[in-house]
Amino acid sequence: MSIFNKGLIVSKLPNNLFVLEMANNHMGDIDHGIELIRAFGAVCKKYPQFKFAFKLQYRDLDTFIHPDLKGRMDIKYIKRFAETRLSREQFDLLISEIKANGFMTMSTSFDEVSFDMIEDQNLDIIKIASCSFTDWPVLERAVSIDKPIIASTAGASLEDIDRVVSFLTNRNKDFAIMHCVGEYPTADEKMHLSQIDFLKKRYPNVRIGFSTHENPDNTDLIKIAIAKGANIFEKHVGLVTEKYPINAYSVTPEQADAWLAAAAYTVMVCGEGETRLPENKAEKEGLRTLRRGMFAKRKIVAGERITRDNFYFAFPPNETQFTANDYSKYAEFTANANIEVNQAIGPDNCTLVNTREKILDIAKRVKNLLHEGKITVPGGVDLEISHHYGIDKFDEFGLVMLTVVNRDYCKKLLVSLPGQFHPEQYHNQKEETFHVLHGELELQLDGKSQILGPGDVVTVMPGVRHAFRSSTGAVIEEISSTHFKNDSFYTDESINKNPNRKSMLTYWMAV
Repeated sequence: MSIFNKGLIVSKLPNNLFVLEMANNHMGDIDHGIELIRAFGAVCKKYPQFKFAFKLQYRDLDTFIHPDLKGRMDIKYIKRFAETRLSREQFDLLISEIKANGFMTMSTSFDEVSFDMIEDQNLDIIKIASCSFTDWPVLERAVSIDKPIIASTAGASLEDIDRVVSFLTNRNKDFAIMHCVGEYPTADEKMHLSQIDFLKKRYPNVRIGFSTHENPDNTDLIKIAIAKGANIFEKHVGLVTEKYPINAYSVTPEQADAWLAAAAYTVMVCGEGETRLPENKAEKEGLRTLRRGMFAKRKIVAGERITRDNFYFAFPPNETQFTANDYSKYAEFTANANIEVNQAIGPDNCTLVNTREKILDIAKRVKNLLHEGKITVPGGVDLEISHHYGIDKFDEFGLVMLTVVNRDYCKKLLVSLPGQFHPEQYHNQKEETFHVLHGELELQLDGKSQILGPGDVVTVMPGVRHAFRSSTGAVIEEISSTHFKNDSFYTDESINKNPNRKSMLTYWMAV
């Protein structure tokens, strides 16, 4: 089991969340930034099945850049940050426009100071960039704010991810981590989308997403990521104008539209993944026509049990009859009308009672009583359920037996559930000794009662009539000579004449 297998927090991060990363693609031009938001807002409105967040990046450039290097336009990122610098008021305008276009608000903060603006603007989500994944001062400031966190893992070692996941988990944060490759753009052979599988397996209660920097025209990778179970996605966005070009990894509105269309198609075909498929009536009806129906092998009279001796399976079935798929060890079929040879057997002439739930409930109660008595049972031992007057009366009249060994000597465990009575019987050949392991037992020998408790031992000789009941529930070890199937005789003749008074269950320990 994973060391990170903790309980899930109710998340404010919606499923199928698509994060559009503006980064510095506003180009330091507030009008261009607003135009960009509106252009992508129009695209996203076409996909109401998804949720969208628009993300900015915050850096307090006065403290973020080393004092000696300010103004160094020969250094790539210093030049980029300086040329695209926005004021607080301008960022407020972008946030207002993001909200007006129906997006959740989100920002990456690269320093502690910038988190003040995230708090002041009351943004919906905090992003931790890959380069800040183990920036512990940034992480400490992020967790001090009551907002969900999404963190990208590009370049992080497994130890790094373990530490950050542990850090966020132990602070009860609502968070997700993103598989990400920090090359811009990322070549297909370096995508390693199976890392989504790896992360899901290692951190089973952590949301896993996909932050992507591939060729903007590629719509295949989003399909694979969705099929692998990612449900948060991030992509850089930009807007081409006569004044501003676009980089090699940001998508245009047209490319985003194709990307989202591919995502929508994939979500549709992947369908339900949390529970079993909803019922498909056309599928169900089509499969039924290919099954084998139940037909009478000989004439069956009303009231007779229908067993493998008196019916057969054959194709095709009619629209209403029982099929082989209805028949199991738990199914009890009884004719409620006369059925002729080769006639279909179905609800119009037969009653079906499914005892599965009752049998499994009995097995569960037996397990609980054995556990209560601290009694260990060898693996692979069958559960033999005796229901002398029918399964519906088992709680009044019945017994469960587990045969541990049956050679020249025999050892069984007899389990009497609370309130059960085992009807009077005797054996002509078998001598048996009862050793009470757990609970209290009222044992009747030739009509005379005695009360037994744990540790008590009684031997029952051949021919001695014996019956017992337990108000508390009891487990009895039976040691005897060889058990023969035809050596049990009940004083109530109706039990002897009942051929269906037992049910066997083999794989019951996992119930």
